[in-house]
Amino acid sequence: MSRVFRSIGVLVLAILVAGYIHLKPYLAAMGIGRSVESIGTGNCSIVPDLQACEKIVLHQPSGLLYLACSTLHSRLQWMPAIGRFNATGMSEDDHVAVYDYETNSITRLTFTGLSSPSGISLHGMDVVISTQEPSTLYVYLVNHRKPASGDPSRVGADSVIEVFETRLGDSELRYLRTFEDPTVIITPNDVVGSPDGKSAYFTNDHAQKSGLKRDLGVLIQPYDTSVGFCHADYGCTFAYHGLHASNGIVKGLGHDNDTYYIADCMLGEITVLKRGPDHALLPNEVIKTGFAADNLAIDSNGALWVAGLTDVLGFISRKFEDPSAHVSSTGLRVTVNSDLGPAYGKRYNVDKVFEDSGRLASGITSVVYDSQRERLFMHGVVSTHLTVCKL
Repeated sequence: MSRVFRSIGVLVLAILVAGYIHLKPYLAAMGIGRSVESIGTGNCSIVPDLQACEKIVLHQPSGLLYLACSTLHSRLQWMPAIGRFNATGMSEDDHVAVYDYETNSITRLTFTGLSSPSGISLHGMDVVISTQEPSTLYVYLVNHRKPASGDPSRVGADSVIEVFETRLGDSELRYLRTFEDPTVIITPNDVVGSPDGKSAYFTNDHAQKSGLKRDLGVLIQPYDTSVGFCHADYGCTFAYHGLHASNGIVKGLGHDNDTYYIADCMLGEITVLKRGPDHALLPNEVIKTGFAADNLAIDSNGALWVAGLTDVLGFISRKFEDPSAHVSSTGLRVTVNSDLGPAYGKRYNVDKVFEDSGRLASGITSVVYDSQRERLFMHGVVSTHLTVCKL
């Protein structure tokens, strides 16, 4: 009998070791055992009137910042991306705000023409300058509506992508259309829109809206997330399958750029895809950052900015219980290494430009850099304020 127990013990130990080896790179990227530095914190200020803004987008010509915001209480109740499905706590106050750093003023944009009986719950966002009229902006919003029927914890959110039009300086978002297809728009996280208001790419952060298979993904770590594409005239389709924990998405600098970057919010990698025929995206390369990544942004110099999830476990376990909790944050800048070609050295430089224990910037999910005015903006889905640093 003792031999049987020893055999069982050896088997259990082998399983534990194998599990640790499997999860080790994920645990490292999620910040387990990481030391936090203080970098870029010397000239920063906060804007406490802007709260719970998951995604921020810079309008580079004007320096205005667009933010997709909610309420702190609502984020704790209804956040489908992390399995928070209490629809009774869903906000009735989600909105897009515009922040002007020069005047320290905030303009809250009003939705006009949108009928959404199931509510508005904002997540990812893109703000795109029209190629026809530079003062016209197209605003793409991920909206996690509550389901029309059924238990949300069982059926998930009824998520769609809303498209609006506004003009620089306006106080309204005029409704254009809703992309709605539950077979493709499964668990949308972030979105990249076109400059004509008619199409968008978006990430699905899970392959299932809810259920046991989705829950087991934390242990299995499957490569089953995706990028979808929707067009006003042709409907929706999958552009790319087989991603791991896809989160933020951003397009390379310039309207004609065919490169798309996809963040991995667990493994710390950025997948680089190129647009191919029929709006399909084709694999190009992978950038390793060492940090679990949330939203991405491109500055006017072409540098890629990454909201690093420095402490994923603290973010999920503490920040989503108490938004005032301090959770460390990191802002990364990724640039092409011009000194060494890929055959002779690393292809990209990954620089830690900002890092804080959570005192100034806590649990950030979005970071953008105004390279013209040298300002770094950071916010988070359950952050109590916007952080602005002069760099």
